[in-house]
Amino acid sequence: MTNFNQNFTNRKAVWGWALYDWANSAFATTVMAGFFPIFFKTFWSHGVHANLSTARLGFANAIAGLIVALMAPILGAIADGGSTRKKFLIFFAYQGVLMSAALFWVPLGGWQWATFIYVLGIIGFSGANVFYDALLPLVAGEDRIDYVSGFGYALGYLGGGLLFLVNVIMTLKPQLFGLADAAQAVRFSFLSVAVWWGGFTVLTILWLPEEKRTIPGQDVFKTIKQSLARLVATLKTVGRMKTIFFFLLAYWFYIDGVHTIIRMAVDYGISLGFETNDLITALLMVQFIGFPAALVFGKLGQRWGARKGIFLGLWIYLVVTLWATRIEARHEFYILAAMIGLAQGGVQALSRSFYARLIPENRSAEFFGFYNMLGKFAVIVGPALMGIVGLLARNLMMPPSPTPQQLETIGQLASRWSIASVAILFLIGGILFFFVDEAKGQKEKSALSETQA
Repeated sequence: MTNFNQNFTNRKAVWGWALYDWANSAFATTVMAGFFPIFFKTFWSHGVHANLSTARLGFANAIAGLIVALMAPILGAIADGGSTRKKFLIFFAYQGVLMSAALFWVPLGGWQWATFIYVLGIIGFSGANVFYDALLPLVAGEDRIDYVSGFGYALGYLGGGLLFLVNVIMTLKPQLFGLADAAQAVRFSFLSVAVWWGGFTVLTILWLPEEKRTIPGQDVFKTIKQSLARLVATLKTVGRMKTIFFFLLAYWFYIDGVHTIIRMAVDYGISLGFETNDLITALLMVQFIGFPAALVFGKLGQRWGARKGIFLGLWIYLVVTLWATRIEARHEFYILAAMIGLAQGGVQALSRSFYARLIPENRSAEFFGFYNMLGKFAVIVGPALMGIVGLLARNLMMPPSPTPQQLETIGQLASRWSIASVAILFLIGGILFFFVDEAKGQKEKSALSETQA
């Protein structure tokens, strides 16, 4: 095991691990955060009111989150049992690659097909991240884990931002690329995500080794059976380790808010009547501010402590969410984008490294399965909450015979109520995280490791 850990601390392995974030962030930026919400609202849901298209998008994210949440702990347990983390990462990554390309062929008004393909794409994206995250403790020693985690997110922001910038130029100047119009440029952007994600993942495949710890003579059904039994044992273990339990509960709430902002912010901006170009500019700001901010938060975790860094990020998000309910001008949307860029990567990176310190290394994929499961279960709550609150608010405010002006005003007010609901998640998550004691968690981890030994 010592030689294996030494092998994983070399630079090539760290770069191989971090470059997967560079690769898959193209899906997170161009598809999830950027063009999919815009195209879903204006092209695939053409002709319906804004609150209904928001609800459809929210429910699509919720369905994908539910499926991934149910899969994550089982896949993590299987991966730990046979040391197939890297293979599972590759499988799910290329499922996401294929779905990104498939969006190119969805026609006008085809919101059902767009939803189906998008859900499968998120399953691929999120499923691969279970195994990507689980490899972190093997890539970095405990003294470097905050920095390496932040380094991965920083490369993700830079890589995703660069491709997104190219895609934005494609939509603004489609003739430069030999394209007919902005709509065709968006569809080709989905193809570019597939090429980028699939191409750079090859470097991860080549540079990131896998631990050789397979069980000889073990058939797949027996492995699955043992993995499910181990999953039940992990549930009991999490229940006994109070620090992990409270952290995961806090994480479940606050990461819901983070992911909901990522997936629904553009949709919210469109509902308020902001121009598409303004929203795209704001997304680019998030990416390029997020790159140095993730590195800074990684260093902050080393010097100041991951706990304080997470609290700082949560306060920023709470301010962003409450301010978003009142914005009127374009410059306010830009300021909010800058604040999100500062906090987004930091909260995610430090949460991942904070959790990695609390779990047994030889069961990392299994425990990260729970980590991702709760993150994806949270994504069920946030987007669905926005959709439900928006529709309820619209119905409650709707007069018997509304004028077009009243319809527009009511739609915007309903959208403001929907974004306000996200603040509750940051508040609850922050309060629960206050009761997480890292020192106590380290003792629980040591006691568990001694018991297993």
